[in-house]
Amino acid sequence: MFSFGDAQFYGSMGSQHLNAPIVAAESSVDGKGYRMFAADGGVFDFGDAQFEGSLPGIHVVPNQPIHAATSSPFGQGYWLVASDGGVFSFGSAAFEGSTGGQHLNAPITTMSATPSGDGYWLFASDGGVFGFGDSAFYGSMGGTRLNGPITAGTATSTGKGYWLFATDGGVFTFGDAPFLGSLGNDHLNSPIFGGVGF
Repeated sequence: MFSFGDAQFYGSMGSQHLNAPIVAAESSVDGKGYRMFAADGGVFDFGDAQFEGSLPGIHVVPNQPIHAATSSPFGQGYWLVASDGGVFSFGSAAFEGSTGGQHLNAPITTMSATPSGDGYWLFASDGGVFGFGDSAFYGSMGGTRLNGPITAGTATSTGKGYWLFATDGGVFTFGDAPFLGSLGNDHLNSPIFGGVGF
């Protein structure tokens, strides 16, 4: 873990043996801690981020590796999502459904919670969007040829839209998510693997 600016360092797993690589990290609501999530469903908390459980802790092995995770908006729970769309919930994060038993055209690569914490979206690498709970569908890139796969997605603060981010720097907006530009036409030395909204 590397911190910059006013982001505080609260610890890392850098010197410890891990059974699976870290695939996601999220800060706590007040920014005074963070969680790391591993591909086997392991969860590691630092600072004031509260541990609510993990898959190895309950002896669950996901059918596919965990690809992403997100914390509930109130910080007292979190969801893990596997590449097949299997969703695992902990703490106050309620299970609202998954694509775990469905055939997918492309793997799930990321997820985002609704502002209420009563729903979430799963985003696939081909731009497919799957909503559960109180999430609304605003469109997707499924069925459209993409220059790079979708690796990140995030909801707007209102929950009435979302952004999808591709490895080539392409940005796709839906609902009330504004388009403010992209790197889709630029030459990149390395692919993009993340993105955040507001």
